[in-house]
Amino acid sequence: MHIELVPFDNKHQPAIRGVRNAVFIQEQRIDPGLEYDGLDENAVHVLLSIDGQWAGTGRLLDDGHIGRIAVRKEFRGLGLGAKVVQALVDEAARQGHTRVHLGAQKYATGFYRKLGFTPYGDEFLDAGIVHIAMEKALG
Repeated sequence: MHIELVPFDNKHQPAIRGVRNAVFIQEQRIDPGLEYDGLDENAVHVLLSIDGQWAGTGRLLDDGHIGRIAVRKEFRGLGLGAKVVQALVDEAARQGHTRVHLGAQKYATGFYRKLGFTPYGDEFLDAGIVHIAMEKALG
């Protein structure tokens, strides 16, 4: 397994898009116009590979928002999602953020709770999928 922090540049964009297209656009049927919201260029991304295959990704925005956490179906159940999230949490702490936050798909709230996130606020729809806001204090 290899994990690295990368920009959304010409070198890394195909790998990031490959994972997100497989998970969000093909599996979850999210509109590409919603998935690619114009915020990627200013975010820090994580890319995770196993045996040379791109397996997972996620991003951290300037305001401490973690999002676009995705692990390809064939690599699920190996704890890779937690590694992606933890790499982004660590980067947020390194940048000086005192908290990170995200919008978790409702079915995934248990996953984020195990990583120390707590829900707040009301459920909301994003791309037609029920989400709940979650946060984690840092430091």
